[in-house]
Amino acid sequence: MRKNNSKHYSRRNFSPGRRRNSGGGGRPGGRSRYQGRGGPKLSPLDISSFINKAAIITEKVEHFVPEHQFSDFKIDARIIRTLEKNGYQQPTPIQDKIIPHILNGRDVVGLANTGTGKTAAFLLPLIQRFVAAKDKQALILTPTRELALQIDQEFRIFSRGLGLYSVVCVGGANINTQIRELRYFNNLIIGTPGRTIDLINRKCLRLGEIATVVLDEADQMLDMGFINDIRLIMTHVPKERHTLCFAATMSRTIEGLIQNFLNNPITISVKTQDTSKNVEQDIVKVRGLDKVEMLHNILNDPEFKKVLVFGRTKHGVEKLSKKLLSRGFKAESIHGNKSHGQRQRALKRFKENQSQVLVATDVAARGLDIDSVSHVINYDLPATYDDYIHRIGRTGRGTKKGKALTFVE
Repeated sequence: MRKNNSKHYSRRNFSPGRRRNSGGGGRPGGRSRYQGRGGPKLSPLDISSFINKAAIITEKVEHFVPEHQFSDFKIDARIIRTLEKNGYQQPTPIQDKIIPHILNGRDVVGLANTGTGKTAAFLLPLIQRFVAAKDKQALILTPTRELALQIDQEFRIFSRGLGLYSVVCVGGANINTQIRELRYFNNLIIGTPGRTIDLINRKCLRLGEIATVVLDEADQMLDMGFINDIRLIMTHVPKERHTLCFAATMSRTIEGLIQNFLNNPITISVKTQDTSKNVEQDIVKVRGLDKVEMLHNILNDPEFKKVLVFGRTKHGVEKLSKKLLSRGFKAESIHGNKSHGQRQRALKRFKENQSQVLVATDVAARGLDIDSVSHVINYDLPATYDDYIHRIGRTGRGTKKGKALTFVE
């Protein structure tokens, strides 16, 4: 027997929308090992502005020693046991610094590089709050459907056996399924701004009981033009709330967001540099040669085991993935023209090493956390420095090594 949002108890079936939980720098000035010869056409973008800005700091970094162990936090013992079973040995820097403040009810701003464990940094305190009071609710806003699903997956892992419930509200998925799931009580609502507003307007999503709001990848949401959507959503949330904001970069727009929606927050930054020290960067000088042929030759190198290739447009990404398939490579693609189900199947095959190459647009790959990506290839140049940082941050995550190549003409 379960309760729905009208406080009545009812039996129900579960659906996919709802979950019950049982180093080295680049060489911009020298010759690349992948360098081609030929035509003189130059890109209007100065790629050295990316490579040089993202150059790796060569200073020796001391091994991180956390101030806390997970058992030191005021977290239910069952959650600690789940962490141990899933191989979480000690907190990452962002978890170590920020979890105590969140547990104490403080509004926080978390600044951290990608792959640093920030999702667990806010999920663990939220789960603890739900365990202490099963009627508590939280809203997490994210820029993309893929990130929303990843957060939900981690939530299900951490809260297994605790009787907690979540719903994912994202575009591209069946809205009627989400409407049906919202008739029942959910501790955690994870949504993208557009679909969240759609459900609010349909009066299917009511946020009047939300105790905590998490703005995840806030800088990316603002870059994607969601600022007005966020403002609108926040008008439906109680003013007396706990607000958490996480981003990779601090801009004036982010500062404005913080001033508007957070109450005397503490800012925790564990950013040491824009790019991970574990990402080796290089360029591939195309100079008018056949880019597909060059990519083909690169992917034939046994070193390129799990490769994320970035293209500029949806059409270009789909066309490139088909060309790679025709050449015998196990390739998948994700972009905005693909359905939610198609994107999830492509991601699943790539994550499970059933495919070697995933070709993606910037927007489709926002926030993706894919384990053990060996290489990132910028087949088309990124539009901005921040896009470059986002792209190459998909490899070299945590303590693993990775390489990033950028095709330049």
